[in-house]
Formats: sequence, C-alpha cells, structure tokens
Amino acid sequence: MYQSSTPQRGHLPVAPREESPVSIIGAGIAGAWQALLFAQAGHAVTLHERSDEAMMLSTSHWAGGMLAPYCEGEVAEPLISRLGLRALDLWRKELPDTPFNGSLVVAHARDRNDFERFARLTSGHRRLDARALAELEPSLEGRFRDGLFFADEGHVEPRRVLPKLHERIIAAGGTIKFNSEPRPSDIEGLVIDCRGLSARDTQPELRGVKGELILIETCEVQLARPVRLIHPRWPLYVIPREDNLFMLGATSIEAEDTGVSVRSALELLSAAYAVHPAFGEARIVEFGSGLRPAFPDNLPRISIDKNHVMVNGLYRHGFLIAPALAELTLAYVERGRIDNEVMQCV
Repeated sequence: MYQSSTPQRGHLPVAPREESPVSIIGAGIAGAWQALLFAQAGHAVTLHERSDEAMMLSTSHWAGGMLAPYCEGEVAEPLISRLGLRALDLWRKELPDTPFNGSLVVAHARDRNDFERFARLTSGHRRLDARALAELEPSLEGRFRDGLFFADEGHVEPRRVLPKLHERIIAAGGTIKFNSEPRPSDIEGLVIDCRGLSARDTQPELRGVKGELILIETCEVQLARPVRLIHPRWPLYVIPREDNLFMLGATSIEAEDTGVSVRSALELLSAAYAVHPAFGEARIVEFGSGLRPAFPDNLPRISIDKNHVMVNGLYRHGFLIAPALAELTLAYVERGRIDNEVMQCV
C-alpha cells in the first residue's frame, strides 16, 4: 500500500526496486543530492554531468546558496517552507560544517512599511534593536535602527559545497561521469532526470528565470551571515563568502538570455552601497547569471513515468529544497511512498 503525507489523489506505478541500477543526469544541486542519498542507501549510482568538474554549465554555479525557509515565507508557497525546513536537517546531518549563523533582514527608515510587512508574513525571527544588531554584526553598527534575526537559517557557498557533495557521493560508492550527456531513453534501469532547462524535450512547460549576481571583494566589511535589505524597487541580499568576498544578488527576471544588464548591475551595486558605504570601494570580481528552471506555478515537481523520474522546477529554491526532494524520491523508489504535493504520474 502507498503511504502519503497528504490525501492521495491518484495512483503512481509500482516503484522500481533497488536491484536496478540508478542513473542520474545532472550533477548540480538537485542531482548531487539525489545521487548522494541513493548511493548511501546502497544503490549502484552513476551520476552524469554535461560539463567538467568546474560545473560552469550548471545553474548551481551561479546560485546564492541561502538556506532560508523562514525568509522565503514572505513570497513562497507553504510547500517551499515545508521542504526547506526538512532540508535544513539533512544539510546538518550530511555536511555538519554548514554555516547556520542565521539570516538578518534590515531596512532603512523610508522603507519601514515594507519591513513591517516582511515581519508579518514570515515566522521564525526575533526583532533586534540597534544595539543588539550591532552586537550581532559590528560592521552594521549605526546603519539601521533594528532588524529581524532568523537564527535557524544558514547558507552555503555553491562552488565549494558542490565538490564536497561529489566527494561524498564517490565515498558512498557512486560514480560520477563528467562531460557526459546521455539521453534518458538511452539508459537502462532507473533514470532520475535532473537536467533543469535541458529537460524541455520531455517537460516543455519549463521556463527559464534569470538570476543575476555580482561578486565583490573588500576587507572593510565583515559579515557572518546573509543580510537582506528590504526595498520596494531593488531588494538585495549580501552573502558573505570566504577570502573577503561577498555575493550580491536578488534579481528574478523573466528572460532566458545570459549576462547581467547595466540596469541590474547599477541596482545591485546601489543597494549594496545602501547596506554599507564601504561596499562602494569594493573591487568587482565577477558578473554572472544563471537560468533557474521553473514551472508555471513556480513549484517543484517530481514526475514519474515508469523508470523515468524527473526532478525539476526548483526555481530559485534549489539549494534550499534539493535534499528534501531527494529524500522523497528515495522513499518512493524503496517503499512506494508518495507525496501528493510534489509527485505526479505522467
């Protein structure tokens, strides 16, 4: 009998058993977590990736890496928060050195109404006055009169954490083949398709949503956690990286071109300057953008067609929800368990 965390709306085919080899296409954050959990469960896993070890062709290469299910509650559906909260536990379990220093949300006085709206629409935070905020982030002393502190949230650096996940896959007995781009129909056994936008040959409703970023370097500002600046026109997040680097991001543009527009660059840099004037003297290291795969409702989907499982539509929540989606896929394959909010038979 199938098990489900929600009332069952339909019947999925009988799940394939673990004796079948498992091939996963796409070694970005979605595919890497699928491969890791399946390999740890004793399956014969092969992970295929079209690019080389640098992962330059992967959307994950251009991601922010914020693990912020509470903050996402402002605009995301409850499903994202549910998956994200479960994923936090998996990040802690598999990569215990993941920084869980929380998230900080701030705004200038002129944007007070938007700040209070953000506070009403989210949970899991406590309000800090100016003194407590300065104790938490000394570089922001005197910059904001208060803030919202989401203590249980975390963040990862995608370009450092993906190689760690790949190493753990190999340590668990999995195989990774870079510069390999097979078609799902050409592979025997169970295929888990995590190709993102490349999967439009089988999921034509996917669209690309461009997310732009700027990487800057300065030793004049020190932050221990992501800082979100609330603004009606150009909300921003500043994510600390190693080696005095900071990632600036926030754009979600309904376009499938690559690169960063002049307008976006100006808005991101202006917003960073509004967080701290020292960012105005920072050195620009890199501009870049990635196309996030999204369905029309912006929600993730695990679609099952016999031995072809498609995991896609992670939108801008890839690093947040990928571990939980992998856990759901594994539970289906091994126990026939379904989650009707995420899974569907095609």
